[in-house]
Amino acid sequence: MKPFKLIDTTNGGSVKNDILSGLTVALALVPEAVAFAFVAGVSPVVGLYGAFMMGLITSIFGGRPGMISGATGAMAVVMVHLVSEGNAIGGNDTAGLQFLFVTLILAGLIQVAAGVLRLGKFVRMIPHSVMMGFVNGLAIVIFLSQLGMFKSQGEWLSGASLFTMIGLVGLTMGIMVGLPYLTKKVPAALTAIVVVSVLVIFGGLETETVRSFVVANGGTGIQAGFPSFNVPFVEVSYANLLFILPYACILAAIGLIESLMTLNLIDELTDSHGSGNRECAAQGLGNIVNGFFGGMGGCAMIGQSIINIKSGGRGRLSGITAALALLGFILFGANYIEQVPIAALVGVMFMVVIGTFAWSTFRIWNKVPKADIIVIVLVTGLTVLFDLAIAVLAGVVVSSLVFAWENAKRIRARKRTDEHGVKHYEIYGPLFFGSIELFNSKFDVQDDPDEVIIDFKESRIVDQSAIECVNKLTERYLKNGKNIHLRHLSSDCVKLIKKAEKICDVNVLEDPDYFVAIDNFRRAQQKLV
Repeated sequence: MKPFKLIDTTNGGSVKNDILSGLTVALALVPEAVAFAFVAGVSPVVGLYGAFMMGLITSIFGGRPGMISGATGAMAVVMVHLVSEGNAIGGNDTAGLQFLFVTLILAGLIQVAAGVLRLGKFVRMIPHSVMMGFVNGLAIVIFLSQLGMFKSQGEWLSGASLFTMIGLVGLTMGIMVGLPYLTKKVPAALTAIVVVSVLVIFGGLETETVRSFVVANGGTGIQAGFPSFNVPFVEVSYANLLFILPYACILAAIGLIESLMTLNLIDELTDSHGSGNRECAAQGLGNIVNGFFGGMGGCAMIGQSIINIKSGGRGRLSGITAALALLGFILFGANYIEQVPIAALVGVMFMVVIGTFAWSTFRIWNKVPKADIIVIVLVTGLTVLFDLAIAVLAGVVVSSLVFAWENAKRIRARKRTDEHGVKHYEIYGPLFFGSIELFNSKFDVQDDPDEVIIDFKESRIVDQSAIECVNKLTERYLKNGKNIHLRHLSSDCVKLIKKAEKICDVNVLEDPDYFVAIDNFRRAQQKLV
């Protein structure tokens, strides 16, 4: 396990950068936590607690310093159904919240188990085309979620209110784009938020603020105390378990996939390497704590993580600062944070959208295989229409099928007959379930001589289907009174065949030169003689 480092001084990391970027992230976390809480059908305080606890725990124990976790939309859209159905099952408006907390504990245990079992490494099997589709879809989802900020009491803004909102959003984005050309000593996002807030407060501009947004969505403010420990109560029954378990698995899967893919993205941005297994365990611990302390849980947040990295946050201190600052806002600074204009936060998120979207998609459109383009479009669309887990799973499945199909067509056999009249088949390419039919078509059992050698020097027997294929091919030669020899099998192929002897009835013997599959037919003939 890598040693704990509170501050990362590599790639421009410093105490000042971590603290300032953490404060910037904390400001952006407040409205998102509130918004996602409403999406999930819970109190804004539950969302804020969730963002605080997830952010603090994953920053301390996680596998990716500089990555930010909190309440997320990907998990909120699942939670809303859980809370609604939970209320119906319990017969009151608080039962759904109890079901949510129990589900978070179970989901957290699943995530911790994934970390302990070292399953985080499987994120490496996600193709780059799926990653591109994921970030594109996520950018679109973030963009669409911000459009709701251009509404007031369910109606789209118009007239002066609309122009003020657009102007402030544009000013925020302009500061974030232009300030780095003047100085990089202060985070552009934080500067933009402060400037726009001062302009609105002292300029007398009428526009939506964090407080008015909370009130408009049914809240009374964001003041609250410290989270308190409480064991959630749900009646223990088989029916309740069947209700909770699927939601727990879905939330655990979404949380891990989004967190691990965000980890990979931050790795690329910082040219460093995080620990996926450690992150899995930390995400699980965060959700377990949320279940016991009344938070809505969550996972890694790609938008806030990019804000943190772009603002100079590199070490664990940046995430810890963001979490503690968020708690400070909840406890002491609610009156001030509530005055921040929504337009400033929307502008920051729009810049995140621009930074998140893989614009290189358009440059490679005619330069990569069509299958990759289809996967990118598919994952992007499914991320927007459904959720991350479905999108990534579909992308991996399609990519795997394309890979299997392409490799199935690459099986080749070079044929020759030596001076002793022995027929040689030199196989090229992997032999697996997809290439069996083409492999079988290479052999002419009826017209081959009595001795046949199949050379796997440039091939590999991959799976059980391939073993069964070799067994059946052997039987075909045996029925025609011919011997078949398997030469240059790799050690793992030999292990596969040995394990399958009882199933496939293939007998493999070692000799100095090659491994031989000897036919029972010839043995029977020798006994008769």
